[in-house]
Amino acid sequence: SRPILDMSYSRHFLDFQGSSIPSSMKKLVVTKLSQNFREAVILQQDAPVPLPGDGDLLVRNRFVGINASDINYSAGRYDASVKPPFDIGFEGVGDVVALGLSASADYTVGQAVAYVKAGSFAEYTVVPARHAVPLPSVKPEFLTLMVSGATAYISLKELGNLSEGKKVLVTAAAGGTGQFAVQLAKKAKCHVIGTCSSDEKGGFLKSIGCDRTINYKTENVESVLRKDYPEGVDVVYESVGGKMFDLALNSLAIKGRLIVIGFIAGYQNPTGLQPIRAELLPAKLLKKSASVQGFFLNHYLSEYKMALTHLLEMYERGDLVCEVDFGDMSPEGKFTGLESVFRAVDYMYMGKNIGKIVVELPHSVNSKL
Repeated sequence: SRPILDMSYSRHFLDFQGSSIPSSMKKLVVTKLSQNFREAVILQQDAPVPLPGDGDLLVRNRFVGINASDINYSAGRYDASVKPPFDIGFEGVGDVVALGLSASADYTVGQAVAYVKAGSFAEYTVVPARHAVPLPSVKPEFLTLMVSGATAYISLKELGNLSEGKKVLVTAAAGGTGQFAVQLAKKAKCHVIGTCSSDEKGGFLKSIGCDRTINYKTENVESVLRKDYPEGVDVVYESVGGKMFDLALNSLAIKGRLIVIGFIAGYQNPTGLQPIRAELLPAKLLKKSASVQGFFLNHYLSEYKMALTHLLEMYERGDLVCEVDFGDMSPEGKFTGLESVFRAVDYMYMGKNIGKIVVELPHSVNSKL
């Protein structure tokens, strides 16, 4: 008996357009642990729509975000105690369609919200009201800030020690988090270098303030860095791993900082890692008084609300580009519906995206009751 806010009884089973909430929905479920997302995950057609508890919101998802770590999660790398089947997807934006009594103190049916919570790859998700972020409207751009924007903001603020004139290298700079690392480093008056895989991505990076772009398909990153930055770079925002990690480490300046926010190059491998030349690491760090630090957003949740508030303000003022990639240029077109999450994950690992990959979940409005 979990109370749902009674809005003349039938209202709480209506969304704000007057259409009924169905009893079943589609969602993605991890049924076996595998680094192959398509093998690990199935689309369940008839899952029951969950009921919100007293302090919860039932959110009808309109946009869900794709993250590199979706593969780590479906491979069982984040929490070994979680056994399949379990829900997947980390973030969503949508409308509140039902809510518990306590939650109604701060939220109403029809309100736009964003959230970070496992289980977003579903048509409806129950979200604790205290974890929801109220939004002025349902826009995919807001979704880019929830994990990607917050990761870039907090990691650079806490670990980057940015100041005017510092040289900052961002790997995978045109990706979901890279786009924010570039812009935030520029706002700190740094000189920003971004690696990417196409001239089109290079053009996007220049448009958001990148001082030097390196297309690693046509240029040798190591040679460019050695020639143009002989003293090294002060900060590296690194999300690729493998050879790129080695190269970034070798390019650090005296007292340089390398921030590891991921290593996507290895996520599809059985171990989740690409080999690095770690046996030389102590000597390299000592020689330059340099540091390597990892950053995992879950460990910095005390900073999250502050970061998100600032990012939302910057976006609303027009001070932040939140590039969204719906896969319009992918062979099968725009990512629409939960079944396209599989394509969207493939698209990310092929390095095709510019900005944050987002999947739209269209909802047909049922007949009025």
